Parts: sequence; structure tokens; C-alpha cells
Amino acid sequence: MKTSLAIPVTKTSKSRLPEIDFSNLVFGKVISDHMFVADFVNGEWTNARIEPYAPLQLNPANAALHYGQSIFEGLKAYKNEKGEILVFRADANARRMNESAARMCMPSIPEELFLEGLTQLLDLDRSWVPSSKGSSLYIRPFMFATDDYIGVKPSDTYKFMIFTCPVGAYYSKPVSVKVETSFTRATEGGTGAAKTAGNYAASLYPALQAQKAGYDQLLWTDGKTHTKIEESGTMNVMFKINGKLITAPTHTGTILKGITRDSVIQLAKDWNETLEERFLTVEELQNALENGTLEEAFGVGTAATIAHIYKIQVNGIDYLLPEKGVDTFSNRILNELDGIKLGDIQDPHGWMIKL
Repeated sequence: MKTSLAIPVTKTSKSRLPEIDFSNLVFGKVISDHMFVADFVNGEWTNARIEPYAPLQLNPANAALHYGQSIFEGLKAYKNEKGEILVFRADANARRMNESAARMCMPSIPEELFLEGLTQLLDLDRSWVPSSKGSSLYIRPFMFATDDYIGVKPSDTYKFMIFTCPVGAYYSKPVSVKVETSFTRATEGGTGAAKTAGNYAASLYPALQAQKAGYDQLLWTDGKTHTKIEESGTMNVMFKINGKLITAPTHTGTILKGITRDSVIQLAKDWNETLEERFLTVEELQNALENGTLEEAFGVGTAATIAHIYKIQVNGIDYLLPEKGVDTFSNRILNELDGIKLGDIQDPHGWMIKL
């Protein structure tokens, strides 16, 4: 991808690459050498630059710390056998970030600034992109308020940043989930569709209780009735029942418009799969588990890509899903996405950016 913005670069005086054990990567713990930064001041984005990754200095009165104006994205870059760096659907992340910004009363980020900052940062730190199977470079763009002012109002100033992390698999094995019918992640009219920090903060306590009980994640239900499955803690969720692929719609504003979710839906349509974007009720799910019509369930998201679900707890009862063969829809879709991301399979929808 050719660059057009002149972004000043200050390189680190000493790379940390020689210190990194790429065979033992803990997700989100290892950070690459550099970061992209831009500031929103006086109504415009300014001072875009790439500099060594380093701690930030914040005023104790920083508005984001007190009132939560903070949004983020997550996407990945991959290195194939040819040594090429490929980024998956970065333009979609740029658009979704601006949707989050609008909901949180934050300024939009020009797509050119987002993509140029991202690609130039990746080009500089391309040696940080791991090449082993199942690994990738996780990319974290984020924006937060920077006014030093204790007052409940939108900030006038903001900082937009991108840093990257070489990562291995988010889930190394199939996951167990519990249907949550007491706590609520999001309600209509709230911020559920925005990728904002507060949504994740609100989910931590019930998720921790589930983990203490032996489950990896929750299946969240709607906040009004707790009768409809919405999404999982770190990903959208899909079910295959009687040959039909079912996933929750996003029009209610309570569910994140997942980019992996959108990609799976597009590929399912390409393959003429029977697809229903509708809410699956808790009762339907339990019935399908009991009568054996639930063929598979899986999470879809940037971190996990496809996370196979092997156990679901509903109304206090644990149900084990059928063992999966290699030709299941979820395995086929995982292989297809992996092939597209590495350039091994044709990219019919123009999803990949090659550096």
C-alpha cells in the first residue's frame, strides 16, 4: 500500500526484538517497539507521528479516567511464507471506530489518517509480525479524552494512538460458556454497539463469577427479558441448528457489529448456506441441546477468529455439544479465513491490505 501522508518517525535507540521468545507469546503482554500518535486540538487532528513505545504522562484530572470517554479497535496483521505482511479489513475497523466515536461524543478520525498511521507503523515494525502457524500481530488503535478538567461534558481534546503486539492463539482449545440471565451487558438505548471501555468494565464481574465456576465465557442475554441470546464476552456467537446458521442481529444497538461476524456471514452467503440473522431464545437453545439438533456453536471475533464451543450451561444444566468432525461449517470457515488472511486463498471481497 502506497503512503501519502508525511508522518515523522522517531526510531527507538534499542529494539527489544532480541529479548522476545516468539515461541511463547502470551496474548497482549508483549508490545512492539513503536506506536503511532495523533492529537485532536482546536477542532482538528494534528501532530501525527510515530515514536518509541513508552508510558504516557497523564494529569490526575484527565477526563477519560473520570468519565470514560475511551474507545478502541482490534485487528490483526499476518506474515505469510513469502514474507509478505497482510492486514485483514483495516478499513472496516476505521469505519467502526468512527461509529463508536459518534456514540461517545468524540471526533471522527479521517480514514486516511487511520490507515496511513497503521500501515506506516506496521512497515516500521514488520519484523515484529510472527510467522509461526496460529500467530499474528494484534493491532490496538484507541482514542481517549485528554481534557484536564473535572466536569461532566465531552472533552475538547483527544489522543488517538496505535500500538501492536505479537500474539499466539487467544484460545488454545474449545471453550465452555454459561448463559447469563441475571447480569446485563447492554440494553437498548445504551452503548452496547460501541467498542467503548465501559462496556468491558461492566462485564468483568459476572464474567469472573463464571470463570470461578469453571466456564471460559458468558453468553449474554438481552437486558429486558433475559430470554434472547445476544453475544459472548469477547466475541459474537453463532449456532448451527438443523442445518441453519443462526446469529443475533445488530439493529437493536446492543450488540457489537463484529468484523469477523460480518466476514463469516458474507462467506456463508457465498456458499449458499441457510442463514438467519435473528435472536435465538434461551428456550430454543436448550431444546436444541436436549433433542440433539444443535450441530455446533462457535464464537467469532478478531482475537479468537473462530472459537469452538464444547459445553453450554443453560438454567443450571451443563450440555456437551457433539464432537466436531473436520468438515463442520466452523472448521471450513476457519480454514477459509486463515487462507484469505495469508494470501493462500483468493480474496474475492478485497479484504486484505498488503504492505
